[in-house]
Amino acid sequence: MKIALLTFLCILSLPALASATDKTLFSGGATPELNVVDKVTETNASLVVHEISFSGVDGERLHASLVSPQKAGPHAAILFVHWLGPVNSDRSEFLAEAKSLAGDGAISLLVDMPWSVPKWFASRKLPDDYEFSIRQVKNLRRTLDVLLLQKDVDKRRVALVGHDFGAMYGSLLAGTDPRVHYAVFMSATPVFSDWFLLGAKIEGREREEYKARMAPLDPTNFAAPKNSLPVLFQFSKHDEYVPEARAQLFFKSASAPKEILWYDAGHELNAQAAEDREKWLKAKLKLASQ
Repeated sequence: MKIALLTFLCILSLPALASATDKTLFSGGATPELNVVDKVTETNASLVVHEISFSGVDGERLHASLVSPQKAGPHAAILFVHWLGPVNSDRSEFLAEAKSLAGDGAISLLVDMPWSVPKWFASRKLPDDYEFSIRQVKNLRRTLDVLLLQKDVDKRRVALVGHDFGAMYGSLLAGTDPRVHYAVFMSATPVFSDWFLLGAKIEGREREEYKARMAPLDPTNFAAPKNSLPVLFQFSKHDEYVPEARAQLFFKSASAPKEILWYDAGHELNAQAAEDREKWLKAKLKLASQ
């Protein structure tokens, strides 16, 4: 009983929530300098792969892979944000896609997010989820800063691709940062508490209080940005983590133009989804082999 009461008081002690429409919610950060460290790890006739690190907010150090075309620009730019899954639960998830797109003239940045750390989900604390979520969007803004500072980037052709948690936090970035012009959201729920409460041992009033605290950050509040960026949604027909009703809610909350594609696959999606995603990105970003 004392433990349950302590959990409830911790949730209540979270800072006052900003409005979902507050433009300053994801702005700023304690470290204005990016302090990029860059090391080339792979090169061939069509591309160069860099392993880089840079400063995130609150003294955090972020790690990413930058995949650049060898040929001269201008280049379209793509920010990839990975999933939380049993395999490739880090920036490596999209490395093959980034290399393929580099051959067509796209420069990509693939960043490691906190869920790349083993047992991250089980070790996090519910009272931290709200501030944690804001911090992830701020870090994604800084990651986008790094991408757009690269040589020969065409800032009129910028896309974001996110899977699972990567799509959820990616949607918050895409919905508030006008530098993103296209987005692909894969296998994501539109409500943070759907996943953050999985396995949580809180019920009743505590549970409802938590949902209310997280609700202003839900992707449904950010899926219809004023600039109406084109969005491709990709969902599984058999996803145990994203029921069809939730997938449809996410899709319906987005502004047009938008498309939704369904796959006979699991939460991880499949090769057909990757092929469709690459085709869509090539067309929207006007890449060489479209």
